[in-house]
Parts: sequence; structure tokens; C-alpha cells
Amino acid sequence: MTTSDQTTLNMATIAADTLSRKGRARVTSIQGEGIASASLKLYDAATAGAAAADNLKATYNYNTEGLAVYIPGSGILFQDGIVYHIVGAGGSVTVTITGA
Repeated sequence: MTTSDQTTLNMATIAADTLSRKGRARVTSIQGEGIASASLKLYDAATAGAAAADNLKATYNYNTEGLAVYIPGSGILFQDGIVYHIVGAGGSVTVTITGA
């Protein structure tokens, strides 16, 4: 039986820095439900309280169109962990990672 180090993370907490995964991982794809004025920020941090401008890795503003991103190559590397911040009225984001 083959195993994979790939898995998905569901991010559904709105308007707060939230730790989704602690430890090293690479984000390889992102899908988000389209909500008015929606945006997603991803930080490389071990705790939600450590999210700051200097460890911000990516920002996606996707509004009602939704978000569907494949990240080529090895993806976005997070050394300490993945902290996210979603802005919008509701909805969720699903992120595919390797290094699980």
C-alpha cells in the first residue's frame, strides 16, 4: 500500500489569526468560496499570536469570484507552521499541503 504526505486543511474561522498546522509544510493548492470582500492571508508562524507583517507569505483577494490556485513547483514553504486570516462574511478555504 502506498502512502502520501499530501493532505488538506479546511480553514473556516473568520476574522481572526488562526493556527491551521504547526510545523513544516508546503502549500500546493488553495480553493476558496466566493464571498463579498473576501481575502486570505497566510503566515509562516508557530502560533496565531506570532502572525505579523514580517512572516506574511501570501495574500489573496478573491471577492465573490472565489479562489482556485495551483502553486507550481514545490509550493509555498512554511517552516514553523501555517497561520491564516480570512476576511469576509462567511465561507471557508481548503488548502492542500505536503509534509503532512
